[in-house]
Amino acid sequence: MTVTENSGITENTGATENTGARTEEAVSLIGDARRRVDTLDERIIGLVQERMAVSAAIQDARIASGGRRVSLSREMEILGHYRDALGRPGTSLAMTLLELCRGRV
Repeated sequence: MTVTENSGITENTGATENTGARTEEAVSLIGDARRRVDTLDERIIGLVQERMAVSAAIQDARIASGGRRVSLSREMEILGHYRDALGRPGTSLAMTLLELCRGRV
């Protein structure tokens, strides 16, 4: 890792390549924020896996009672909820979650 001085800006070239930052302060902030994002991603993955298990239980109960695996009206509610909360990209996220949670159809 090399530290150079350019136009009054201290640059850590090794960290800069990884973060795109131009100051040690920014490198530190980005590193901390990325660690937090990684932690959040692990929590999100865990929640998605939990959601998949709950969805499977719902599907099993629905099928056992003579119903269909998927409830399209419920899926439309979920799509609307995500769209309202996150905007248009929320719909894509909801579709991905629904696809993951449907299991093998």
